[in-house]
Order: sequence, then structure tokens, then C-alpha cells
Amino acid sequence: MAIVIPGKRYGKRLQHSKVFGHGALGHKSTFADLNVTPLVDMFVILVLFLIANFSATGEILSQSKDIQLPEAANTDELKLAPVVMVSQSEVIVSGASIGRVEDLSREDYMNIPVLEEKLRDMKKQFEDLHNAANDQGAFTGDVNIQADKQVQFRIIKKVLFSCAAAGYQNIAFATMAAGSADQAAKKPETAMR
Repeated sequence: MAIVIPGKRYGKRLQHSKVFGHGALGHKSTFADLNVTPLVDMFVILVLFLIANFSATGEILSQSKDIQLPEAANTDELKLAPVVMVSQSEVIVSGASIGRVEDLSREDYMNIPVLEEKLRDMKKQFEDLHNAANDQGAFTGDVNIQADKQVQFRIIKKVLFSCAAAGYQNIAFATMAAGSADQAAKKPETAMR
């Protein structure tokens, strides 16, 4: 039998501890391997999830609660273009207010000069941007009109004339898909040309 020095004896778990046992015996390696495979797998899944949920077309129209769109049966998808919103109270182009419908209905002019000027500025910005990028993409003249179904036709006629005078001849009207209310609520981005 071996001779053992008297004193406290620590269990196997604490024997390699620096405080209780003989610390020199229990040094662990400071080098740790990092397994990259699960990390890469997680990022691949994350990228695929984001690609699947990303809408390439984006939101073309923002549905305003002031505007009730008319229904149409034969429709096409809208293209990304400047949006002219005509509610019962005012006319808005790309978020900027052009004027009140009451004031526009009193005027005898066929066009809306402020709307025409704003659309010409947007056309110039488009052309300058494409010229600076050496892009040969020609200006197509697309514009989306989002008009309330209760607006008088003479206001719509003035908006159409102003758009055509500013160089926007490809006019698309935003409509709701004809059918059930659920289907119409899901598809406000249809257009009638």
C-alpha cells in the first residue's frame, strides 16, 4: 500500500483546479476550433428566405383612404411610373400637392399649369439621370393616374390633357379588380389603358 501524505483530498473534479488542486496538471488548450459549416448553412437559408419574400416589383401605388378606385374586369399590371392621385379634394403628384379640385374646376383652362410643370421637371430629371449614366433607354412617357370614382370627368380631362402636354402619352388608370371584395382588396395595382 502506498504512503499518502495526510491532508485534504479533493475529488477528481476539483483535482485539476488552480485553487483547490494542482493547477499545473490541468492546463487546457487555448486554441479552439470554429466550425464554419453550420454558420454558412444558416446564412444560405437566410438569403434564400429573403429572396423568396422580396417582391421584385415593389409597391407601385400607395392606397390612399381618400380615394376609392373604380372596378374593372379587363386589366393589366401597372408599370413603375410617376403617380398622379386625384381625390375628391385635391390633386397630388408623387407626394406633392398640386391644387384643390374646387379651384381647378373653377378655371376655364383645359390644362393644369402646375401639374404640367411638375411632370416636365420629372421628365427632365429622368432624362438627365439617364444621360449621365450613358444609358440609351428612351423616355417612354408612362404615367399612372389614381383617381377617385366620384371625381368629375372635367377634372380627369384636365389631368389627362396636362399629362399629354408634358410628354406623358402612355396613361394608365389604377383600378380595382372586379369581383369579390377580398379579391379587390388584394389587387389595387391593376391598370386599365
